[in-house]
Amino acid sequence: MRLKTQINIAFTTLLIIVMGFTAITLYSQLKGLLVTNETRQLEESGQILITSINGANGEILVSTLDTMLDNLDLKMFLYNEEDDEVTYTNLVRSDAERLAERHDTAPTQKNTIWQDSRNSYVVKSIKTDNDQNMVILRPIRELEEVQESFFQRIFLVFLIGVMIAILISTYLTQRLVRPLTELKYQLKKIQRREFDNIKSVKASGEIKEVEQSAIEMARELNRYITSQRQFFQNASHELKTPLMTIQGYAEGIKDGVFTGKDQEHGLEVVVSEINRLKQLINEMILLAKLDSEEGIYKEGQIEIKELVDLTIDRALPLASDKDIKLTYNKPAEIVINGDKEKLLRAMMNITSNAIRHAKSRVHISVQPSSIRQVEITISDDGPGIAEELMPNMFQRFVKGEGGETGLGLAISRAIIERHNGIIRAGKSDLGGASFTIIL
Repeated sequence: MRLKTQINIAFTTLLIIVMGFTAITLYSQLKGLLVTNETRQLEESGQILITSINGANGEILVSTLDTMLDNLDLKMFLYNEEDDEVTYTNLVRSDAERLAERHDTAPTQKNTIWQDSRNSYVVKSIKTDNDQNMVILRPIRELEEVQESFFQRIFLVFLIGVMIAILISTYLTQRLVRPLTELKYQLKKIQRREFDNIKSVKASGEIKEVEQSAIEMARELNRYITSQRQFFQNASHELKTPLMTIQGYAEGIKDGVFTGKDQEHGLEVVVSEINRLKQLINEMILLAKLDSEEGIYKEGQIEIKELVDLTIDRALPLASDKDIKLTYNKPAEIVINGDKEKLLRAMMNITSNAIRHAKSRVHISVQPSSIRQVEITISDDGPGIAEELMPNMFQRFVKGEGGETGLGLAISRAIIERHNGIIRAGKSDLGGASFTIIL
């Protein structure tokens, strides 16, 4: 069932329940209100009748009473309790006598309803000056007719209200569903990878937030697909180069083109290229695992000081070979959660890059950046990062001058982002490149 239909049904059902409950409540309370109002009117009419009787010096003028009762559209009888006699009535006398016999004719403040075998009456009893009980009656059926008329009007209003509500609901639902429908078509374009054909949807509130998330997802998906395509292109190129070198020297040695020292040099090149190829394949496999395998990360508590010390220990031989001074500040006792080996791999990739490009110095700095964050900065005094490389610094197979496989920084970013961290590159105070890791 479509969302528009579901919303209309839900809204209409809720309206019917609310209005139905209201109508039933009004209908059930209406009779009581009518009886109360009728009792008050009977009392007012009774006072008029008593005034007329008292004005006749206690003598009842039957013709006058009959005329007044006809004008007031009332039924009434006078009952003398001492003589147990109905002295006057405009009812059938036998009916009046039967009512007087079955019911208490004494005045009361409560709403009174009398019933006999044929009719029900709203009754008001008033004491006259000559100690008779004036009993005024109104048939219940007249009130029931008013009640039924009121209910018919309520029901008519109910139907009109439901129809208007359905029209309003349809209009509002259409306005609500239209952006969702347009968003569905945009998502279909994302499914077909038509990223350049995606259009913004006119919406507000949560739908606008979903639309923005969908556009961001499309951009990220487009970036990912593009990067994957570039990855395979670059990977094939990077793998093809050493393979062609190995093939060329192997065929030359086999065919006797290289002999003596040339053959020995060729074998050295083949071994070197095999090692380079092995390193490249291992890093590609590691990067694929970092992106896809959950179980590759083994979390535990890591002291930042220990992580920096291990990085220094492993990077020191490379720094000594290149006559680079490796310095660092003494970090405070900071403990984080993460995979120590993977974070050490990320630190080593960045530090070794810094050492290869530095002129004379590499510095590692650690400092808290907020209550729950620590910032690690690795700086060098080399030539820095070329402006054209900066936007794609952490993409796969992006290499600067003197780079090796072009996967080291991509691996570092994958490790740090899987630790919910951030890595960014910039210019250092030493004049070269600066890489900042926030964990």
